[in-house]
Amino acid sequence: MSGSRCFKMDVIVRGKNVEVTEALKEHVTRKLSKMDKYFDHREVTAHARLAVEGEDHIIEVTIPLDGLILRGEETSPDMYVSVDRVVDKLERQLVKYKARVKRRHGHEAKPMNPHHPEELVRRKTFPSKPMTVEEALMQMDLLGHDFFAFTNAETDVINVVYRREDGGYGLLEPG
Repeated sequence: MSGSRCFKMDVIVRGKNVEVTEALKEHVTRKLSKMDKYFDHREVTAHARLAVEGEDHIIEVTIPLDGLILRGEETSPDMYVSVDRVVDKLERQLVKYKARVKRRHGHEAKPMNPHHPEELVRRKTFPSKPMTVEEALMQMDLLGHDFFAFTNAETDVINVVYRREDGGYGLLEPG
Protein backbone atom coordinates (compact mmCIF):
# COMPACT_ATOMS: atom_id res chain seq x y z
CA MET A 1 0.00 0.00 0.00
CA SER A 2 1.29 3.41 -0.85
CA GLY A 3 -0.04 6.93 -0.63
CA SER A 4 0.92 10.08 -2.42
CA ARG A 5 -0.04 13.62 -1.44
CA CYS A 6 -1.05 16.02 -4.17
CA PHE A 7 -2.94 19.24 -3.48
CA LYS A 8 -6.10 18.47 -1.47
CA MET A 9 -6.51 14.88 -2.59
CA ASP A 10 -4.73 12.00 -0.93
CA VAL A 11 -4.48 9.07 -3.33
CA ILE A 12 -3.90 5.57 -1.99
CA VAL A 13 -2.93 3.05 -4.68
CA ARG A 14 -2.97 -0.70 -4.09
CA GLY A 15 -2.33 -3.56 -6.46
CA LYS A 16 -3.54 -7.13 -6.79
CA ASN A 17 -1.69 -9.38 -9.22
CA VAL A 18 0.05 -6.30 -10.61
CA GLU A 19 3.24 -4.46 -9.74
CA VAL A 20 2.37 -0.87 -8.89
CA THR A 21 5.38 0.88 -10.38
CA GLU A 22 6.27 4.43 -9.43
CA ALA A 23 5.25 5.57 -12.94
CA LEU A 24 1.86 3.87 -12.65
CA LYS A 25 1.27 5.28 -9.15
CA GLU A 26 2.18 8.78 -10.39
CA HIS A 27 -0.19 8.43 -13.37
CA VAL A 28 -3.10 7.39 -11.13
CA THR A 29 -2.34 10.19 -8.65
CA ARG A 30 -1.96 12.85 -11.35
CA LYS A 31 -5.20 11.85 -13.10
CA LEU A 32 -7.29 11.61 -9.92
CA SER A 33 -5.85 14.86 -8.54
CA LYS A 34 -7.32 16.72 -11.51
CA MET A 35 -10.70 16.13 -9.84
CA ASP A 36 -9.72 18.47 -6.96
CA LYS A 37 -11.75 21.24 -8.59
CA TYR A 38 -14.97 19.39 -7.68
CA PHE A 39 -14.27 19.19 -3.97
CA ASP A 40 -14.54 22.84 -2.90
CA HIS A 41 -11.27 23.10 -0.96
CA ARG A 42 -11.98 19.97 1.11
CA GLU A 43 -9.42 17.27 1.71
CA VAL A 44 -10.49 14.03 0.09
CA THR A 45 -8.94 10.56 -0.02
CA ALA A 46 -9.24 8.46 -3.16
CA HIS A 47 -8.65 4.71 -2.91
CA ALA A 48 -7.49 3.12 -6.16
CA ARG A 49 -7.26 -0.67 -6.45
CA LEU A 50 -5.45 -1.95 -9.53
CA ALA A 51 -5.79 -5.58 -10.56
CA VAL A 52 -4.89 -7.81 -13.47
CA GLU A 53 -7.10 -10.80 -14.26
CA GLY A 54 -6.03 -12.58 -17.41
CA GLU A 55 -5.91 -9.93 -20.14
CA ASP A 56 -8.05 -7.48 -18.15
CA HIS A 57 -6.44 -4.49 -16.44
CA ILE A 58 -8.96 -3.30 -13.86
CA ILE A 59 -9.07 -0.18 -11.73
CA GLU A 60 -11.62 0.42 -8.99
CA VAL A 61 -11.71 3.85 -7.37
CA THR A 62 -13.72 4.80 -4.30
CA ILE A 63 -13.87 8.29 -2.85
CA PRO A 64 -15.76 8.71 0.45
CA LEU A 65 -17.38 12.14 0.33
CA ASP A 66 -19.59 13.58 3.07
CA GLY A 67 -21.52 10.39 3.74
CA LEU A 68 -21.65 9.42 0.07
CA ILE A 69 -19.30 7.13 -1.78
CA LEU A 70 -18.23 8.00 -5.29
CA ARG A 71 -17.23 4.79 -7.06
CA GLY A 72 -16.03 3.87 -10.52
CA GLU A 73 -14.57 0.79 -12.15
CA GLU A 74 -13.07 0.32 -15.60
CA THR A 75 -11.49 -2.59 -17.44
CA SER A 76 -9.36 -2.61 -20.58
CA PRO A 77 -6.30 -4.45 -21.95
CA ASP A 78 -4.10 -1.53 -20.77
CA MET A 79 -3.95 -0.18 -17.20
CA TYR A 80 -3.24 3.40 -18.32
CA VAL A 81 -6.36 3.34 -20.52
CA SER A 82 -8.41 1.93 -17.62
CA VAL A 83 -7.17 4.75 -15.37
CA ASP A 84 -8.09 7.44 -17.92
CA ARG A 85 -11.55 5.94 -18.43
CA VAL A 86 -12.35 5.64 -14.73
CA VAL A 87 -11.41 9.28 -14.13
CA ASP A 88 -13.72 10.33 -16.99
CA LYS A 89 -16.50 8.22 -15.49
CA LEU A 90 -16.02 9.70 -12.00
CA GLU A 91 -16.00 13.24 -13.39
CA ARG A 92 -19.29 12.59 -15.22
CA GLN A 93 -20.80 11.25 -11.96
CA LEU A 94 -19.68 14.35 -10.05
CA VAL A 95 -21.01 16.75 -12.68
CA LYS A 96 -24.35 14.93 -12.70
CA TYR A 97 -24.51 14.90 -8.88
CA LYS A 98 -23.70 18.62 -8.57
CA ALA A 99 -26.27 19.51 -11.26
CA ARG A 100 -28.93 17.43 -9.50
CA VAL A 101 -28.23 19.09 -6.16
CA LYS A 102 -28.19 22.52 -7.78
CA ARG A 103 -31.57 21.88 -9.48
CA ARG A 104 -33.06 20.57 -6.25
CA HIS A 105 -31.79 23.37 -4.02
CA GLY A 106 -31.49 26.20 -6.53
CA HIS A 107 -27.88 26.99 -5.62
CA GLU A 108 -24.37 25.60 -5.86
CA ALA A 109 -24.14 21.95 -4.91
CA LYS A 110 -23.44 20.99 -1.34
CA PRO A 111 -24.00 17.57 0.15
CA MET A 112 -27.04 17.09 2.34
CA ASN A 113 -26.18 17.52 6.01
CA PRO A 114 -27.63 14.58 7.95
CA HIS A 115 -27.88 16.83 11.01
CA HIS A 116 -30.40 19.09 9.23
CA PRO A 117 -33.42 16.94 8.30
CA GLU A 118 -35.21 20.01 6.88
CA GLU A 119 -33.13 19.38 3.75
CA LEU A 120 -35.02 16.14 3.17
CA VAL A 121 -37.32 16.44 0.21
CA ARG A 122 -39.56 13.51 1.04
CA ARG A 123 -39.93 10.92 3.77
CA LYS A 124 -41.62 7.54 3.31
CA THR A 125 -42.42 4.77 5.71
CA PHE A 126 -42.48 1.10 4.83
CA PRO A 127 -44.42 -1.83 6.29
CA SER A 128 -43.01 -3.12 9.54
CA LYS A 129 -44.71 -6.51 9.14
CA PRO A 130 -41.90 -9.00 8.55
CA MET A 131 -42.00 -10.66 5.14
CA THR A 132 -40.00 -13.13 3.10
CA VAL A 133 -37.72 -12.04 0.27
CA GLU A 134 -40.24 -13.44 -2.21
CA GLU A 135 -43.06 -11.39 -0.63
CA ALA A 136 -40.88 -8.28 -0.76
CA LEU A 137 -40.12 -8.85 -4.45
CA MET A 138 -43.83 -9.23 -5.15
CA GLN A 139 -44.60 -6.04 -3.19
CA MET A 140 -41.88 -4.14 -5.08
CA ASP A 141 -43.35 -5.28 -8.41
CA LEU A 142 -46.88 -4.40 -7.31
CA LEU A 143 -45.75 -0.89 -6.40
CA GLY A 144 -43.79 -0.54 -9.64
CA HIS A 145 -40.64 0.50 -7.75
CA ASP A 146 -37.00 -0.34 -8.47
CA PHE A 147 -36.29 -1.13 -4.81
CA PHE A 148 -38.18 -2.03 -1.65
CA ALA A 149 -37.09 -1.94 2.01
CA PHE A 150 -38.58 -4.52 4.38
CA THR A 151 -38.01 -6.43 7.60
CA ASN A 152 -36.80 -9.90 6.66
CA ALA A 153 -38.99 -12.51 8.42
CA GLU A 154 -36.11 -15.00 8.54
CA THR A 155 -33.49 -12.70 10.08
CA ASP A 156 -35.63 -9.93 11.66
CA VAL A 157 -33.36 -7.23 10.18
CA ILE A 158 -34.06 -4.61 7.53
CA ASN A 159 -33.16 -5.66 3.97
CA VAL A 160 -33.62 -4.06 0.57
CA VAL A 161 -34.53 -5.86 -2.64
CA TYR A 162 -33.83 -4.09 -5.91
CA ARG A 163 -34.19 -4.52 -9.65
CA ARG A 164 -30.84 -4.85 -11.42
CA GLU A 165 -30.06 -3.27 -14.78
CA ASP A 166 -29.81 -6.76 -16.30
CA GLY A 167 -33.45 -7.43 -15.33
CA GLY A 168 -32.61 -9.67 -12.37
CA TYR A 169 -33.05 -8.90 -8.70
CA GLY A 170 -30.63 -8.14 -5.88
CA LEU A 171 -30.81 -8.27 -2.09
CA LEU A 172 -29.01 -5.90 0.28
CA GLU A 173 -28.59 -7.10 3.83
CA PRO A 174 -26.37 -5.84 6.67
CA GLY A 175 -23.06 -7.63 7.00
